[in-house]
Amino acid sequence: MKQYIRIVLLAFLASILSTASFSQDVHFSQFFEAPLLRNPSLAGIFSGDIRIQGVYRNQWGSVTVPYQTGSFNVEYKKPIGQADDFITTGLQVLYDRAGSTNFTTTNLLPAVNYHKSLNGNRSSYLSLGFMGGLVQRRIDRSKMTTNNQYDGNGYNPSLADGETFINSNYSYLDASVGMTYNAALNDNNTDNFFLGVAFHHFNRPKNSFYKNPEIELNPKWVYSAGVKFALNEVSYFTLQGDHSEQGSYSETIAGVLYAYKIGEDYEVPDYTVHFGAFLRWKDALIPTVKLDYHPFSVALSYDVNVSELKTASMGRGGMELSVTYSGFFDRDNSSRNAVICPKF
Repeated sequence: MKQYIRIVLLAFLASILSTASFSQDVHFSQFFEAPLLRNPSLAGIFSGDIRIQGVYRNQWGSVTVPYQTGSFNVEYKKPIGQADDFITTGLQVLYDRAGSTNFTTTNLLPAVNYHKSLNGNRSSYLSLGFMGGLVQRRIDRSKMTTNNQYDGNGYNPSLADGETFINSNYSYLDASVGMTYNAALNDNNTDNFFLGVAFHHFNRPKNSFYKNPEIELNPKWVYSAGVKFALNEVSYFTLQGDHSEQGSYSETIAGVLYAYKIGEDYEVPDYTVHFGAFLRWKDALIPTVKLDYHPFSVALSYDVNVSELKTASMGRGGMELSVTYSGFFDRDNSSRNAVICPKF
């Protein structure tokens, strides 16, 4: 049964690499370090009571004004009720600045996720999560140029830009919902997997500086999968993939990390070194390295551009750096001693 589940999950991760790329929303190459952006029901699926993560991305500096994106999320998980259920509360903050006009988007999104235990003898959970909050978008109009500002002598900044919108910023409410199935692959709960689906922007928020009611942010579906299994007592593989669809655009990213434990106690190693690569289909190959030094984890990746832009970019895409803290609390409502617990 264990081998069968592995084969099914590996086939799923391979099959989702057959679709097109590009998406309207902000994306990270280290998507696995920004779980709430993937699916709010991934909140709390980790070993620990609290997790704090930050990801920074700098992209397209070799082609144009760099795109800079930062993600910060915090999650707190605790047991609830008399069974093996858990609840996770969290917060997702996202900042993105793009282009010469400093087009900036800031998201502040609280989240909640309920993990329902489906088996009293081994980890098997169905999680339902919601996330929603405020999004603000703005541009620096002083850095914007239009055709109306060019006269017979060239660019004339004293001329009006000809645009009719009054405000250079606007805000809207955004919301997402997701569901994930997370379970152990064996009786000792060391190997596990998850399958998830999320529906983002289901409230179809208005998305226009011109206050045009016909322009909406397209809803986005995200299908996620991952599997982690040990090769021996000192090493294991982690495979993860996402496929997203938003309007007429889609994006697929998947890959694998090989992990090796360093230290005398393999149950609690001094270090765990991960290395591998991910592929954003028709866009970038992403070598990735990661180091765990409990309770911290640091990962570094770089996008090697393989799209049609590779001639202009000379293969240079974007760099990402992530830092994660995850740990337990010494209290009665901690998951420290829970054998049955949602994790990945």
